[in-house]
Amino acid sequence: MADLVHPARALWWLFEPVHAVTYFTPEGLAAFEEVGLRGVARSYFGGRAAPLGAVDAPPVVAAFFNFAPAPIERALPAIWKLADPEAALAARITGASAALARLLEHVDPAQIELAADLLEGAVERLDCAGRVLAAANAALPRPSDPHGRLWQAATVMREHRGDGHVAALVSAGLDGCEALVVRCALDVRREALQPFRGWTDEEWDAAAARLVERGWITERGTITECGRIRHQSLEAATDLAAARVWEHHPRAELDRLAAALKPISALCRGALPPINPIGLPATTTA
Repeated sequence: MADLVHPARALWWLFEPVHAVTYFTPEGLAAFEEVGLRGVARSYFGGRAAPLGAVDAPPVVAAFFNFAPAPIERALPAIWKLADPEAALAARITGASAALARLLEHVDPAQIELAADLLEGAVERLDCAGRVLAAANAALPRPSDPHGRLWQAATVMREHRGDGHVAALVSAGLDGCEALVVRCALDVRREALQPFRGWTDEEWDAAAARLVERGWITERGTITECGRIRHQSLEAATDLAAARVWEHHPRAELDRLAAALKPISALCRGALPPINPIGLPATTTA
């Protein structure tokens, strides 16, 4: 792992693509379609919210944070009439396992087992207090196959980090749409995020105007020096919130986990569209 990158961030760069196969692979979408969740919105909201049970929209709006409320409210609770949470959970692990089996076909099975074992060990040490999505996923039964185990462990780890990131954004005084506008001011095109998160042009422009008034971005939509410093601070807070599980890991153990994940992550990342809304940088040094 690169010495200038916080270990929690370097490891996130490696396990996030493993989780993301559920959103971007044909196996993932086909598994959701088979249980009645057709389309990206239904599969995403149904699959990601399923660990919470048959909830209505408000807690999902809160947990997902940077999604506009409107598309979530259109999807929930109606999708549970198409597929209950148990069916959605089964579909997501089936699709993710199938996707990983294809993508990792030429990876030594022992390496997949090792990566799953090491990530599961980290999951067992997580403190999920204050992290609802992480806790709900951590409480699920462990899959029996190595690909399923790897995917579920990666999912718990990324939701744990994501819950902490939401807390950092709230602490920084940002709402969900504002957080996306800041990200686009830094390094992502607006069209790569806004449509996937469901915000209208009016909502987006209003969020940008608020950020201009507060000194985060310029009238042209570029980040200000003040905004850059504030963003760096909240990203550091995100890393700190995700770091506790790794604190007592010897460097050799962290490097062992990174080495096990790196080729797996590269193959999974290659299956993701070049422009996607999941938050990873375009390139990494992990």
